[in-house]
Amino acid sequence: MPTTIGLLLTLSFVASLCALGFLIWAIAKRQFSLTQSDASTIFEEGERGQPDDPTAFGHHAAGSNAHYYDAIRAGIDKVGKAPILLMVAAATFWLLLGSVFGVIASLKLHMPDWLTAYAPLTFGRVRTMHLNLVAYGWLSVAGIALALWIIPRIFHTPLRLPRLAYFGAVVWTVGVALGVTAIGSGWTQGVEWLEIPWQIGLLLALGGACMAIPLVVTAKHRQVHHIYVTGWYFLGAMLWFPILYVIANFPGLHSGVQQATVNWWFAHNVLGLWLTPLGVGTAYYVIPKVIGKPIYSYSVSLLGFWGLALFYSQVGMHHLIGGPVPTWVVTLSIVHSVMMFVPVIAVAINQHMTVAKNSWAFKQSMVLRFVSTGAIMYTLASLQGSIESLRSVNNVTHFTHYTVGHAHLGAYGFVSLVMFGAFYYMLPYVTGRDWPWPRLLKLHYWLVLGGFAVYFFGLSIGGLVQGMGLLEAGESFADITRSTLPYLEARSLGGILMTLGHFVFAFHIAALMLGKGATRPATMPAAAPLPTAVAAGV
Repeated sequence: MPTTIGLLLTLSFVASLCALGFLIWAIAKRQFSLTQSDASTIFEEGERGQPDDPTAFGHHAAGSNAHYYDAIRAGIDKVGKAPILLMVAAATFWLLLGSVFGVIASLKLHMPDWLTAYAPLTFGRVRTMHLNLVAYGWLSVAGIALALWIIPRIFHTPLRLPRLAYFGAVVWTVGVALGVTAIGSGWTQGVEWLEIPWQIGLLLALGGACMAIPLVVTAKHRQVHHIYVTGWYFLGAMLWFPILYVIANFPGLHSGVQQATVNWWFAHNVLGLWLTPLGVGTAYYVIPKVIGKPIYSYSVSLLGFWGLALFYSQVGMHHLIGGPVPTWVVTLSIVHSVMMFVPVIAVAINQHMTVAKNSWAFKQSMVLRFVSTGAIMYTLASLQGSIESLRSVNNVTHFTHYTVGHAHLGAYGFVSLVMFGAFYYMLPYVTGRDWPWPRLLKLHYWLVLGGFAVYFFGLSIGGLVQGMGLLEAGESFADITRSTLPYLEARSLGGILMTLGHFVFAFHIAALMLGKGATRPATMPAAAPLPTAVAAGV
């Protein structure tokens, strides 16, 4: 067996043992001796049954009083305010820049002679800059910002080491900026999802560690015995991503076929063990908070987390079906992909049933509409991915635009929509102000949802047409390519609509952070005083 594949499997086995160790620890600490009442640990006393959304239920009127229970958390929210706002600003900027690059890349698929005189704007570079900006700039930074805000709330204690988190946010932002600049100049590792040179990637590793340490220390000082399911997802992501990123980026360790194997081990795991926990964990907090009721089945929620931890690590190899890798490696990946039905169905039962039983909240709350729509996209993307891993399906969809549509269903339809909704929920509490123009939330929602629908169905249908054509031995490649042009034009139209929605989103955030919107005055009861060390930012 090649050394690198053996090492990869050994490390994956070690990671599974770590997950098993956490499972044993959780059982020993009675984290699984739970009842449905443990789902209420995210609520303060008397808060259960109170719908909570700064944009709905009468809380968004100009000059409105803050939610009655907001003041209890005022002391918790203000400690992490500086790093959170920095990360919100950075994530939003990367979203805009990445979206513009994405539109340029899409247009070049059916306008190949456009902007050919500028090397950084050729397709190979601009598409790669788009991928890295949205993955490591927008999605990762947004997810960490939400973790910095939610973790202290579910553990009922202020964020520890906020200055270290701020430093980490600065380092990560510099790393993303330098990495994308390097890609634009032609300096890249040439491996998908790992294009940023490893020398610059060290900044991401350092910045990520500096932001993860405060979360772990905060968890250690939690004021509740039980770890709410969101905490498991967030802390799991903070453990898994550094392992994935360091191993995949280790210089000189991987080459040839082994590098391709490690590449897709990383690329799929960065979606499933990094972005997915951030998105699912956020949804598990925001959905019940907005509705004011706990999730449908708390026991099932933990089944979903541990199913993800145990089954996902080998999923990525199905991208190498037909490649020069051992057949059993691919088969193992397919089995793991199918086993992902277990955690996905567990999440679906919980989140969709919770929203379905409270449809009145879905109609009134734009926050809930964003997040629950994203949760639906997670279910669809995951089930689609499991089916797509089957050899009979993969033979048609592999190397087609269908795969691009599937990737965006997960990364955009799921994670981005959840992040949009969570930002709309979080920022009024962090800034102390109402959203200046609540109607812009609805405009944003329909622009991105409509644009994504055009984008996804265009690529999915076009990809199937392309895949079926490629299986016909007598059909020329040029004719197959020309047949996809209408679908690529639909992709560009959808991308433009989504980008317009992103500019609406960014404009609204900028207005809020610049002081627009009515102040949300604190109401009784007053916030409890913070410990001296925490108040000082230590």
